[in-house]
Formats: sequence, C-alpha cells, structure tokens
Amino acid sequence: MATIHPPRRQVDDPRNPVAIELIPMRRRHIPQVLDIERRVYPRPWTMTLFLSEIVQRSTRYYIVARARRKVVGYAGLMVFGDEAHVTNIAVDPGLHRRKVASRLLFALVTEARRRGASACTLEVRVANHAAQALYHQFGFAPVGIRKNYWAEGLQTPAYAERLAGLAARIPEPREL
Repeated sequence: MATIHPPRRQVDDPRNPVAIELIPMRRRHIPQVLDIERRVYPRPWTMTLFLSEIVQRSTRYYIVARARRKVVGYAGLMVFGDEAHVTNIAVDPGLHRRKVASRLLFALVTEARRRGASACTLEVRVANHAAQALYHQFGFAPVGIRKNYWAEGLQTPAYAERLAGLAARIPEPREL
C-alpha cells in the first residue's frame, strides 16, 4: 500500500514535491529504470546487472518511485550483517529537486535499520554537490578519497530523532 502525496493536481508544479508511490522494483520496471540510468550515470548498469540484484531479496532491497504509473526514480540497497550500502539512487532529470531522491533515500535507510544495520555507506561523484547535500542531511559524511560516505549509529536514538526531523520535511511516501 503506497500513499500518494501531494494531491495529483500539484504534480506539474515545479515548486512542489511530485506525487509518487514507492514500490518494490520488478522486472517490468527495468526498461524505464535503464532509461533513467543512461541519462544520469556516465557508466550505466545493464539489464543483466539489475536483474541479478533484484532477485537477491535476502541481501538486497530495490525500489522504484512512480508518478502517474511511470518510473521517475529508483534506488537500491545491499545489507550484509550490520552494514548497509546504497548501491544506486537516481531520479529522472526532469524531476530533480522535487523530493523524489529524499523519499527514496529515506526508504533505504529505514529498511537498513529494519534489517539491523548500524552503518551505511554510499559513493557519490565529487562534483555532485546536490547529492552530497542530501546525503549530509541523513548523517552521511565523507570518509575517504574513494568518495564513500558513511552514516553510523542507524540503530541509536539520536539517528531515530534525525529521521523524525527529516520526516517532517520529506513528503509521503517515505517508506514502503
């Protein structure tokens, strides 16, 4: 069950968050995911790679954001033991700055916490300042030359408070 917010009449207003639903990524979504992947990343993943990831449900978590039944963003998470890693997160360039990535990342860190992860990593391009600002809101901080970001203490009360504060600013849906 996914909640759509804000009301549909505001979907096309670039000043407002776009109305989306977050659902598990399925094979049928991959052609639309690949379209976004090719427009966003210099070295896009292949269909085979996405297919191999979405079947590993015990250690992977992949979701898509849909607006009017069209995939407008997607994100993936890998969890091993008490560590999680954001494998990818991307939004249709025409919908950047509409809080789609915020809702996707919120769902990923929520799932990481649900699965018992106490830390989460991700990689970001040095020049992608908008993404870095988003990740910083979630407690990610640079830890090395490799452009990794690391958020620790996902199970702590302090991180729960951070998510609660973000929830007030990130429109529904934020998690599945």
